Amino acid sequence: MELEGVTDVQPADENYEYFFTVMCSSCRETHPKTVSFNQVEEHDISGSKGSAHFVWRCGNCKKEHSASFLPSDSSPKSKNKSTQPIPYSLPNSQFSPFITLDCRGLEFTEFHFRGRWKCKGEESGSEFFIDWEELGREEGEEGRWDDYDESSGTPVGVSELKAKIERA
Repeated sequence: MELEGVTDVQPADENYEYFFTVMCSSCRETHPKTVSFNQVEEHDISGSKGSAHFVWRCGNCKKEHSASFLPSDSSPKSKNKSTQPIPYSLPNSQFSPFITLDCRGLEFTEFHFRGRWKCKGEESGSEFFIDWEELGREEGEEGRWDDYDESSGTPVGVSELKAKIERA
């Protein structure tokens, strides 16, 4: 992301719907529609006592797969157990970790910026809300949000939305 006068860009609430393109790791079939899930709802995994935030049965090979949010710092020594997204604050479109997912039998191949997000004015700390659908952002477009921070007297904006999915 390119940030102008703002910091801490993140989804606006804890039940934010994350949108992804998903592919089956077994047969390599990509689901034809974008899928979504959040951190609040959990679904039972068939034939298991466990649950996951996202459970999906591939339409091609019929295998069931799942994904769950993990703490962003899931190293064994970490005491941080929060699965909330890490706010984005880096300048110059650098990539930084945002969320961590435990994927079983599936791969997320693309993240889609949708829904309501929030950020803070870099100088004033004023809170701003961004709704990508309200801005008329269509699938595949980079998206741009601009506003004015009256508290600090500076223009603010977010543009150049890009996501990179990496395997651990």
